[in-house]
Amino acid sequence: MKTRFILPSLCFILISLIPSFGINPSQIKAWKAQSNRVNIIRDEYGVPHIYGKSDADAVFGLLYAQCEDDFMRVEMNYIEKLGRKAEVFGPSELANDLYIRLIISQEEAKQEYKTSPLWLKKLLDAYANAINYFLYKHPEVKPALITHFEPWYPLLWTDGSIGAISTGSINQADVAKFYGLSGNKLSYLKKNPLDPEADLTGSNGFAVGPAKSKSGNSLFYINPHVTFYFRPEVHVNSEEGLNVYGAVTWGQIFVYQGFNQYGGWMHTSSQVDVADNYAETIRDGLKGKEYLLDGKWLPMQEQNLTLKVKGQTRQIIHLYSNHRGPIMAERNGKWISVKSYNRSIKSLIQSWARTKTKSFEEFQSVMNIRANTSNNTVYAGKNGRIAYWHGNFVPKRQPEIDWSLIQDGTKSSLDWQGLHPLKDIVQSIDPASAWIQNCNSTPFTVSGESSPKKSQFPVYMAPDAENFRDKNAFRLFSTSDKLDLDDLIRLGYDRKLTAFEILIPALVKAGEKRNLGPNSAFGMAIDTLKKWDFQARLNSVAQTLGIQWGQKMLLKIPKKQMFGGEIDLIQSMEAYITTGKGEEMCQVLDIVLQDLTKNWGTWQVAWGDINRLQRITNQVDFSFDDTQASYPVPFASSTWGMLPSYNSKPFANTKKWYGVNGNSFICAVEFGPKIKAKSLLAGGQSGDIRSAHFFDQAQNYAEGKFKEVHFYREDVLKHQKSAYHP
Repeated sequence: MKTRFILPSLCFILISLIPSFGINPSQIKAWKAQSNRVNIIRDEYGVPHIYGKSDADAVFGLLYAQCEDDFMRVEMNYIEKLGRKAEVFGPSELANDLYIRLIISQEEAKQEYKTSPLWLKKLLDAYANAINYFLYKHPEVKPALITHFEPWYPLLWTDGSIGAISTGSINQADVAKFYGLSGNKLSYLKKNPLDPEADLTGSNGFAVGPAKSKSGNSLFYINPHVTFYFRPEVHVNSEEGLNVYGAVTWGQIFVYQGFNQYGGWMHTSSQVDVADNYAETIRDGLKGKEYLLDGKWLPMQEQNLTLKVKGQTRQIIHLYSNHRGPIMAERNGKWISVKSYNRSIKSLIQSWARTKTKSFEEFQSVMNIRANTSNNTVYAGKNGRIAYWHGNFVPKRQPEIDWSLIQDGTKSSLDWQGLHPLKDIVQSIDPASAWIQNCNSTPFTVSGESSPKKSQFPVYMAPDAENFRDKNAFRLFSTSDKLDLDDLIRLGYDRKLTAFEILIPALVKAGEKRNLGPNSAFGMAIDTLKKWDFQARLNSVAQTLGIQWGQKMLLKIPKKQMFGGEIDLIQSMEAYITTGKGEEMCQVLDIVLQDLTKNWGTWQVAWGDINRLQRITNQVDFSFDDTQASYPVPFASSTWGMLPSYNSKPFANTKKWYGVNGNSFICAVEFGPKIKAKSLLAGGQSGDIRSAHFFDQAQNYAEGKFKEVHFYREDVLKHQKSAYHP
């Protein structure tokens, strides 16, 4: 009889121990102790305000809160940076995995963790402890691959940018071809020819000095354009002086774009040359491959890499590299090596250190670490200082060479010659104009007449072209009076589509030459476009015509490439409209009218009927449904000069267009005696479809209505909806 009762009790005890099976009890005790040193307060929008005793405690709370909001995205970011996507998604991701493993060294990351300064090691340990504690506390969460996180993982991804990897002109297709990856369904081959805007997005950063501010306080505008739901909004505090608010990339320990009580930083993607390609001369030596350098044959480094693939056996790949870096391609019979700087402990230290700076001088000192490879930086501070740096990590090279081209690998004289000092890179500090704007464009327009001069710098330090957002922002700042916070938000949400100021008059002129009559569909469409003021509106039929016509025209306009490798879209458009191809432009409009009539029953479709915001799942690959609720959005792609970027497109099963990237976390800040800030997040804070914060900011997002930021503890407590230890 006793046995009948003991066995169920034993089963209960064993089941209760399952979450901790394989985990040292002392580790669980340490997790709980650290958890008790952390408080998380969620406000009315679900934004986590994290308070820790130490910086490490704050990081522990930050990562735990991220896992609560969207563990899937935290994990997926590290599956990618570990080069293990093929283990989850199959052989289609094999080329991406190999590409990552060639340029991001796990062995270097592990070694750097071992030799990290104690303060950094504590942060890295807190990162891993928080995620592992979350998984221990939530056995219902099933990781796609990573069941235990290691503290060296953040050293694989030390920047924060969505596009932090630079390899010159080499891509995953080159890698797959060179290393003989089999199969024709590799994910890098996926390309939608109907989406020419896909690579034409970016970010905006604005800073306003006291002379252009109504209050005399500096103003700041944070406006990254990234894939939706790529970054959440957070507030992180510690008793060691950390008090930072902004956007964190899922799974990272630092606020990437944000502000503290002393200053703010915004990063825009940079085209500064930070990765170069070399054509190597190769021969078979007695002990393996050799390459020629300055007349001498040197041994190529060789090693085997094992990649795992879901549903298949492991694949072993024989890798080659030399003193510059990995061999990643073959062009015209030459092996191509890649020199790059895609991760480092110095970069991670810089990313963390800037969040704790207390003055412009301290921020500039952090910038002098010069380990940020992918970003420009816009800064504004409480002391009224504003600044802009175009790039940060800038290798010295021969200035007369076009470094976007593949260089002669037999010459060591073409190797990097150290780094440019911070004072020598392109920058604008406290410009006389009292304003700074950068929209992923040339630095030579950032401050109006006070901008740096192009003639004073090598092309490789600033190969960026001007774009239509840049022209728009330049116009707005040049003509505006003094600004306050709401004025800055209105400026950031200016709806003019400046690209069409060039394109539409040319189309109208060509269309009127056709003389098909004002009552024809074509004639009415031309008249509609002729009357358009190029402002984005929900009820605009002209906007629908212009954008759908413009997208198709992008496929036909030859792209003008500058010295340095960048495409100048403005010059390309201006050159095209002088070529006399008016009838071609009209024929494209004919196609647009036919498509609209086929899909909608009429060509007179308002932009808001087509352009929608919807979130019905939390999949990484977006999914949309025309039969389910969505919000109309007036905004459009940054390609057309729209400052509040909203890149949308139709999907296989939809006729409506749905947003996938653009404005994500937006924040305007005034650095007065007390911080005043307003923010907006695409969709919502949580990735849990059951959460009230999954899509609670959608209406405000579609209308551009900002919420108040709760920066001070007393304000956080006033808006507290929940409070807990992790």
